[in-house]
Order: sequence, then C-alpha cells, then structure tokens
Amino acid sequence: MKEKKEKDSHVKNEKSNMAIPNAKKEKSKTKLLAKDTREKLSKAKTKIEFENVDTLPIVSNMNKPAIKKHGKLANIAKPKLKIIPLGGMNEIGKNITVFEYENEIIVVDCGLAFPEDEMLGVDLVIPDITYLERNKEKIKAVVITHGHEDHIGSIPYLLKKINVPIYGTKLTLGLIKAKLVEHNLDKKAKLKCVNAGESVKFGKFKVEFIKVTHSIADSVALAITTPVGVVLHTGDFKVDYTPIDGQYMDFQRLAELGKEGVTLLMSDSTNVQRPGHTMSESSVGKEFDRIFSNCTKRIIVATFASNIHRMQQIINSAVKFKRKVAVVGRSMLNVMSVAQELGYLNAPEGTIIDIDKINIYNPEQLVIITTGSQGEPMAALSRMSAGEHKKVQVTPDDLVIFSSSPIPGNEKSVGRVTDELEKLGAEVIYNQLADVHVSGHACQEELKLMLSLIKPKYFMPVHGEYRFLKQHGEIAVSLGTPKENIFLMENGRTLEIGEDSAKMTTQVPSGIVLVDGLGVGDVGNIVLRDRQLLSENGMIIIVVSLDRKTAKVVSGPDIVTRGFVYVRESESLMEEIKEIAKKELEKCEQENIREWSTIKSNLRDTLIHYIYGKTKRQPMILPILMDVDLDKLKK
Repeated sequence: MKEKKEKDSHVKNEKSNMAIPNAKKEKSKTKLLAKDTREKLSKAKTKIEFENVDTLPIVSNMNKPAIKKHGKLANIAKPKLKIIPLGGMNEIGKNITVFEYENEIIVVDCGLAFPEDEMLGVDLVIPDITYLERNKEKIKAVVITHGHEDHIGSIPYLLKKINVPIYGTKLTLGLIKAKLVEHNLDKKAKLKCVNAGESVKFGKFKVEFIKVTHSIADSVALAITTPVGVVLHTGDFKVDYTPIDGQYMDFQRLAELGKEGVTLLMSDSTNVQRPGHTMSESSVGKEFDRIFSNCTKRIIVATFASNIHRMQQIINSAVKFKRKVAVVGRSMLNVMSVAQELGYLNAPEGTIIDIDKINIYNPEQLVIITTGSQGEPMAALSRMSAGEHKKVQVTPDDLVIFSSSPIPGNEKSVGRVTDELEKLGAEVIYNQLADVHVSGHACQEELKLMLSLIKPKYFMPVHGEYRFLKQHGEIAVSLGTPKENIFLMENGRTLEIGEDSAKMTTQVPSGIVLVDGLGVGDVGNIVLRDRQLLSENGMIIIVVSLDRKTAKVVSGPDIVTRGFVYVRESESLMEEIKEIAKKELEKCEQENIREWSTIKSNLRDTLIHYIYGKTKRQPMILPILMDVDLDKLKK
C-alpha cells in the first residue's frame, strides 16, 4: 500500500510538472491566487458559487469586475444609450428620433415630409416606424419640440398603430389635437401638456423642456438625462433677442447645462450654410408697416400657415392702418382658430372678417392672409393666380406679398405662381425685393453660440441634408470638438453611447411610407414607376376574347390607347399595331401555347419592340384576355 501511494504521488507530480512548464510560472501564481481567494471567501457568511474559478483571467486583467456567463467568467457589459434617427437625416423634414436604454424607449418628434416631383399623386411622406412597432411595449412616450408639420405631421399615423402618451407644450398639443380630430383619434389619444422649464420622468429618462425661439410659439429644446449622461436636443431654433411674444430663449439654463456637462448635443442644421445671424421676427413687422402705409391697393399676404408670429404682425399692421383681415386656406384657418382659442393670437374685435364679406369693402380697407407661399398646386394662392378661386379674384388693384422663402425644390412652383399673378396685373413683392421674411432657423454665428454654451463631449448635427450636416460638423471642429467625437448619422443607423465611449453600430429598418388619399403604404416604388411611365409615354390596351377550352381567338384584338398618340391622326399606326398583335396570337395558337400568362407576355414583348422601333416611345402595354365559353353560347 505504501509503495502504491508513493507511485500515485509520483504520477501526480509528473502530471503537475507537465501542466506547468518552467516558461509559464505566471499561471501557477494565478492558481495560487484563485485558491487563496476560495479559502477567504468560504469563510464569509454569504454563500458564493465558485464554479470555474480556475478559469479566472491572468493577474494583469483581474482588476476588471466579472460575472458568470454560460459557465465562464466574463466582464460586465454595462448597458448603453442607443440613439436612432428614423428620419430627418440627409433630408429636410420627416424628423423622428428614438432614444433607447435597456427596455425603455422615448421618441422625440414625429414629422412628415412633402412629396418630391417624381412622387406622382402622393400627398404625404411619413417615416417607416417598423422598429417602433417591433418594440412598442418599450415605448414610454413621444415628446414633441414644436408644432410644425415636419415635427408633428405623422403623429396620427403613429397613434393608429401604437397608442402612447404625447408630451408637448400647450400650442403644440393644440395643433396636434386639431389633426387628431380629422383622423377621429382625439378621444383615444393621451395628450400631456408641459410648460417650458418643467421636467418629466419616464423610467430611466428625465426630459426637461427648455424655452427656445423659433418661427412658431411654444418651441422648446429637450435636455434628456440618461444613465450615461445628458443629451441636449435643440429642436428647431434661432436666436431672437426681440421675440414677438416676449418669450425669450432660456440662455441661462443652456449655460448651466453646459457647465454641468453635456454628453451629446443634437443641433438644428437647416440654416448652417448661411453666415452671420438670422434677423429678428420683429424686423418683418416694421417692413409690413412701411408697405401698408404707402399702399392704396388690397393686400394679399401669403405665408406659412403655422407662422403665428407672422400672422400676428400682419394683424398688427392691419389694425394700425385701419384694414380688415380675411383668412383663406383650410390649414391657415385651422391654425388661426387654435391659436386664438389658446391665446397665442390677439386681434381686436371686428378686425377679422369672413371671406364672404370682402366684397362690401374697398380694396384699401382689406388684407387677405392666404396659404400657397410655396406654389402648391391646390393651395389658395395658386388657385387665385389661375383664376380658379371661388372667393378671391386677383386684379390690378392687388398687392401680393410672399412673406416666405421657397423651400429647396419649390423655386419653380413659386416662380410660376408669381408670373401668373403679374400677368393678371397684380403687384408682387417677395423676399428679394423687401425684408418681408426672416428664417426661423439659426445661421452660423448662432450655431456657434449654441456649441460654445453647451461645450458637448460628442456632437450630432441633425435636421438637414448631408452637406448641411457635414458643414455643421466642420463648425464644431473649428470650435474645438474632436473630429472623432462628431457623428454624421443617417436614418436607421444606431449611435451607442456608454460612460466613456460612443460609436455608430447597427442599422434598423427605416425609410419612407407614402400616403396617397386614404391609402398608407400601398403606393411603393413599383406603383410610382408605373405612374411615371404612364405620365411620360401613355398606355396601350389590347383586348382579346379567347375560347376557354382551346385558347383560340374568338374576337379581337381591339386596341385602346390613352396618352400615347392622338388616335384620329394615327389610324394607320393603330392598324399596324393591331396586325402585329393578331400575328402574335396566331403564332401562339400554332405553337399550342395555352397558358394565358405566356400569351400576355409574348404579346407585350412583341409590341414593345415594334412600337419603340416605329415611334421611339415606350408606352405601358396592358394585354387583357377574356375567356368565352363557346359551348354555352351555342346552347
């Protein structure tokens, strides 16, 4: 027995010597440390598991906290804040941003964009909220910065799928409620009113509403306190030292946040390409006074429906020079009624009259405020310029003021409306001729002021096309922000921020959803392509009746065209097309082709080649095959 024990001991020593070579003595130190740790902890009162304790990392890494994961020890991964813009990046409008931490989400803004020229028939463009639908149980609230369409326009479409509380200031919620009434959602929605200066807590998020100046009242920036630091979202803003409503931007609070430390600044980039400062809104009022004082004509002012400060200044000038004010345009009427009801728009009694009563006043006694400053085809001013408006006819006794600047892409539409108005004899004043408009967005010097006040660790320019975001990032670099701490995001891309790090990571579903009439999302790229094709080259329909059993031609083919050629002057071409179609049908019959899909495809391909060769056009070709039961007809 003694010999056996010595032998076993010798074998164990050999194995031990094999496991710990002389070149790796550090590992034995680690084992001794693990053994010592086990002995000390076993004496403690708390019961602790020691599975796989020998797999502890080497001494140089043992200062990191560790947890057991799948039977092994791993470093603790602290949760990170995820910021995911689903709209508003590399584009103007459609602003919506997701803030996610662990199992909680808040959404900032939920706007829309207006369709581009090639989006034929489309009314609105809204963001793809697939990611929010997949995570709807995490969403605590939607927080709104202000009441412009590019920030609130998609809320009804969101609430139809995800019913969450909406937080905003009084005017913002008033405008949202008016939209919800149209969609029959006003009783279902939960609207929570918050004043500037107040804070609301949503789980691990705390959102503070900070007063900023913009082209609409009740605009706020958002200071979002998270477990990894404070994120400041400016919303849309400008620096206006003489605001119309006397509500000044809260520079003191912004400076305090900058002193306390802001992890990430998200700042408006819409006007980043303009140097200097944005003029005060009050400067427009002085220009209105000058124009009104010297005018004996009826004055028609076109402006943005949501610009309540501009409407207030038009009313002020009208009162000063003893004019009555009439309002035209559905959106303008909606905003004005909400603003008056909530006390954001003031007019002496009797100043505002119904549009039906304008004919009882002389031209020099009237001001008409209208929509259509962007040349929208169905807006009131566009219909006036075309002589199609039921209430207002433009004459040489009219002075038309465009109190706006064209949104990029709308220049041609605005120019066309201006030309039509001048053809009718009206005098037209626009931004290049007089100071009748100022922007609601910060120019370069104001953006520099915001960056200097906040002094963020990381910076994300928002609200603008790529060149805007890039230039805003360059301004931040010039003010001392490290280039590696600036993130030019794109829609759907995730920015993950930890206590000591920030990086762009995964991509989530994002994009656009097209609204056409009552249809939401049922118009896509294929439908738009077909509409484009129809608008450019028209359509040819080939109607053929076939025997149900044999697929032989019973009657036809008959040719119907729309938007291709004027048929009465192209009868020979129509006959040729008819003959080509007939030959192709005979060919299918000879080759015993009975599959209707194949017959249609052959007809389409043959006619496409023939018509393009004859006309160099590519109309949409639509074969229609109708089956006829000859046996039944004979009976």
